[in-house]
Amino acid sequence: MGDNSILEHVKEADIAEKEIKYLQEQLVLLNKAITDKSPAPLESPEITALNTENIKLKHRLSILNRAIITETSKSLKKQKEFAGMMSIQENLYEIFQQAITEAISDITDPPIVITLANNVKFGDYQCNSAMPIANIYKQLGKKIAPREIATSILEKVPTNPMIDKLEIAGAGFINIFLSKTYGMQNLNTIFEKGLLPPPIDKKLRVLVDFSSPNIAKEMHVGHLRSTIIGDSICRLLEYFGHDVVRINHLGDWGTQFGMLIAHLQDQFPKYLTESPPIADLQAFYKESKARFDTDAEFKKGHMLVL
Repeated sequence: MGDNSILEHVKEADIAEKEIKYLQEQLVLLNKAITDKSPAPLESPEITALNTENIKLKHRLSILNRAIITETSKSLKKQKEFAGMMSIQENLYEIFQQAITEAISDITDPPIVITLANNVKFGDYQCNSAMPIANIYKQLGKKIAPREIATSILEKVPTNPMIDKLEIAGAGFINIFLSKTYGMQNLNTIFEKGLLPPPIDKKLRVLVDFSSPNIAKEMHVGHLRSTIIGDSICRLLEYFGHDVVRINHLGDWGTQFGMLIAHLQDQFPKYLTESPPIADLQAFYKESKARFDTDAEFKKGHMLVL
């Protein structure tokens, strides 16, 4: 959960608002049609159904707006636990919380939506509070354009060394451009306090299975690659504070070596006094495996070796 969740709630709230507007238009049309037919109309089933749906959508919209506030609070709570680096988003939240509270004084706890910009031309961060605030006003029977709300918010934002410039874009997005000087000062804390991991709500016990090679066969680069990747994953998880268990299973090798010994005894009976001329151990293993799978007597002899 986080910025993406907040944006999803904003999108859902916008869709719900459009549906409410459509239902209200349909209600007006139905009422007009019934009034034209009868001077004292009775409420039709269509109007009752539309009214019920309209009430449900307004309730859903209210829940979504509350969810936006809740998710933003959760995101900031995590960042406050992240000691060491100064939280830019937390500081921006506080700046715009003050500005929005002053600009939107007739709404209790207006939503404060601060997100990362998805394109550099839109700045570094965005304040997207104007749209959900406009939706709240519409529920109260006021029609105020999000861009007008954004302008009111912008007028209340105080001068801050973190912010280089602010601009309103689109329907009412406030693009936030950070000061490069401030960014350099903030990054310097890495050299002072080190690079600290982000906060993790729940620490896990993680099992990482490594290459687990067949020790009766030759190893190859694939075993090394998967082991290096596995160890990198382990180090990253440990850096986040998880309990990591590395697993590299080398057991169950009795059958493999039993096959090799039995095949060696058959092919080179004098192996104890004369070194067997085995140039390719991999090929020798494959020969023993083929015999084990197809020759019952050899398989029985292998069991005697074990």
